[in-house]
Amino acid sequence: MTRTYRLLASALVGAAALSAQDISPYTSFSLFDKTFEFHGFVSEGYADSNDNNYLTMKTSKGGTFDMTDAGVNLSTKLTDRLRVGAQVYARDIGELGKWHPTLDWAFVDYKFADWFGVRAGKVKTVLGLYNDTQDLESLQTWALLPQSAYPLDLRASNIAHIGGDFYGNISLRRAGSLTYTAYAGLRSFDPWGGYYYFSFANGFNIEHISGHTEGFDLRWNTPVSGLTIGSSWVNSTINRGGQWFNGPFAGYYYDITDNPERTIAGYLDFVHDKWHFSAEFRNFNNIDEISASLFGSAPFPFNSGDQQSYESAAYRISKYVEIGTYYSHFHVDTPNAGDPNSSHINDNTITARFDLNTHLDLKVEEHFIRGYGGAYAAEGFYTSQNPEGFKPNTNLFLVRTGWNF
Repeated sequence: MTRTYRLLASALVGAAALSAQDISPYTSFSLFDKTFEFHGFVSEGYADSNDNNYLTMKTSKGGTFDMTDAGVNLSTKLTDRLRVGAQVYARDIGELGKWHPTLDWAFVDYKFADWFGVRAGKVKTVLGLYNDTQDLESLQTWALLPQSAYPLDLRASNIAHIGGDFYGNISLRRAGSLTYTAYAGLRSFDPWGGYYYFSFANGFNIEHISGHTEGFDLRWNTPVSGLTIGSSWVNSTINRGGQWFNGPFAGYYYDITDNPERTIAGYLDFVHDKWHFSAEFRNFNNIDEISASLFGSAPFPFNSGDQQSYESAAYRISKYVEIGTYYSHFHVDTPNAGDPNSSHINDNTITARFDLNTHLDLKVEEHFIRGYGGAYAAEGFYTSQNPEGFKPNTNLFLVRTGWNF
């Protein structure tokens, strides 16, 4: 029995022992005549790959358990219409996070009616099917969401914005209903996340970074039971600058402005009996305008756009077991010259999820990844973690367990 399968067997045995005790922690309390809900989660993973280190972890060096994250949140209803809440999140995934706590979200929400409400603060960004629920591991079949659309290394820059939303649900009577969200605000960036790590690993630091975002999401809850169809549109900017400290440009300062940075997405979700089907497509239109004295007075344009898509299917075998598969595709508009494997990341994934009790799950997953994207597309693959160059194929094995309360 190989080391990987010994680890898998140990995880299954240990999780089965835990499942004998249905953990039901106390998750609410009263204060000043208000009921506060207190919830959280912890997840731990093991990752092992044949070639290429992935998501800044040393996955190809005999595997790693360096894949841990956790969060706690608190919320309460101040009145029948007014609700407040916040979540603190921390992670240690390879070189990402290093256990620095971040404020995931913190909001004030006032609901005037079913068809109209407002939120303000650091608010989750509604984009596609899962962007605003990607921190709820217990809701997902997968150990890793499709990384083409939901890259774990760039989580903090996508999950929330600092600003406000309008939202609501409009009844269409026999035609179902429409759920809408419109928002605007400032983007948030994690100094221990993928943007910073990618820049530093490639020889240029980030001394300042900012941006705004505005967009909408519209989803039709169709009269067909379990079928949702939706679309999202986002217009964003990123302005960042710093200094090259390594390589041929060492000592020069740079500024990069994304002009434009726009995403349009379409998606559907269908749940029928024990089946769950999902699909999503995104087009990311992005031109980086790079300014530096060595380029002269005019900014140097670089097309860093891409297309992202996935299709997934899952089947609930029993109360305790669900199996699933997805195909995730990431296409790079500007690949490395002469390198066909830099034009894409294609990921065929199979998963088995075990619900050991109402609070504990275990996911076993295999990824068959082909390609690694462009040198300027840090979608899980980093040159600093693969100094001998990228191999064209990556087989990634994951075991991830999550506990929530």
